Amino acid sequence: MANEQLKAYQTAQKRQQMTPREAEAMAFIKASAMMEESQRNSEDVALRSQALRFNQLFWTILQADIMDPNNALPSDIKGNIMSLSIFVDKQTSKALRSVDPADLDILISINRNLAAGLKDQQPAVDPTPPPHTPLGATSV
Repeated sequence: MANEQLKAYQTAQKRQQMTPREAEAMAFIKASAMMEESQRNSEDVALRSQALRFNQLFWTILQADIMDPNNALPSDIKGNIMSLSIFVDKQTSKALRSVDPADLDILISINRNLAAGLKDQQPAVDPTPPPHTPLGATSV
């Protein structure tokens, strides 16, 4: 019992230290893992529904974030994400009506690719070094 509580505490601590980008990548990975598990247990309709509902909820949250006027992403990226989210909505609806595990493949692929992109993307750094200022010199 204490070990489980410790693990839960450690997980919460790690989440608090995550950047928003890392949290989004983690959510994409979790959604993908849930759908992959439902593919392995294709006879479990409840598991499939749970995985798809989680994915759908996450994408709905992304849509709301994109529509927020305070979202600082460039308009073209917002548009691309919104278009992709509409495709994901349609594919999720199709997968909810189906029992074919292959219907989850594209959703898993999209999520995995976006997670990888979020993890690999680093903030831009100016490659030019700052001008050298001799010790004792002041800049005005």
